[in-house]
Amino acid sequence: MKTAAEKGAAFRDLHGGSQPFVMANVWDVGTARLFAGLGYKALATTSAGFAYLTGRRDGEGDIGAEEAIGHARLVAEATDLPVNGDLENGYSDAPEGVAETVGMAAEAGLAGCSIEDTHPGGDGYYPFDLAVARIEAAAEAARNAAHPFTLTARADGLIAGHYDLDEAIRRLQAFEAAGADVLYAPFLKSLDDIARVCRSVGKPVNHLGGLGVPGETVASLGEAGVSRISLGGSTTRVALGALYRAARALADDGSFEGLTSASSWKPILEAIDSGTPR
Repeated sequence: MKTAAEKGAAFRDLHGGSQPFVMANVWDVGTARLFAGLGYKALATTSAGFAYLTGRRDGEGDIGAEEAIGHARLVAEATDLPVNGDLENGYSDAPEGVAETVGMAAEAGLAGCSIEDTHPGGDGYYPFDLAVARIEAAAEAARNAAHPFTLTARADGLIAGHYDLDEAIRRLQAFEAAGADVLYAPFLKSLDDIARVCRSVGKPVNHLGGLGVPGETVASLGEAGVSRISLGGSTTRVALGALYRAARALADDGSFEGLTSASSWKPILEAIDSGTPR
């Protein structure tokens, strides 16, 4: 089994490649090992996936640092791939609380984490100065980790329309100056906007893939300047969507089609076995 230091160094190195890498978001040990067995190079938890699969809604503030990091620790311990923690707003409004969360994530063996500038369970986003101070504290905690730890700073206000792309870029530039290793503005709408974000900063940029950006492929995102592509809650929606359709058809029409057309266990188990550390 690889050490946290080996995983942290590998994760840091991936961001310097000539082409973007896809970081698959997983929600349990089985999916972590499945993606590892399929040849992915890095994984991340998903706050949406974890919330939905525990019967809750994402972003409502009822999941705390200990629960989220405990879940992420299980994923990290199940694979030799580096794991990035989706830690929402760091589970604290205060910079010192965010720093404590980042320290906990590093101690849990994660290779990195992301911190958002909006607060779950509340309205709106953190004012600019507070948002930057939170990333400064998080970056210091990341530098003090016992192994290489990659901090991603997110400008999430675009998701709900709290601010525009100009403000997102202003925040990303400030987060970069504050010490973030990776910059991330979810829900960009076009390859031109993605390229603009990438040109505006000097650190690697993460893009949330699979939300229907016209012309979006791994290759086109690389041409736009993206270093890392995450999948967010889409992986969970794919799985739960298939289950929902099969269950709905059985409940409404008595049809077993959604079950009988499902994949056999063989390729799934082969991937999981291949992704299991030896």
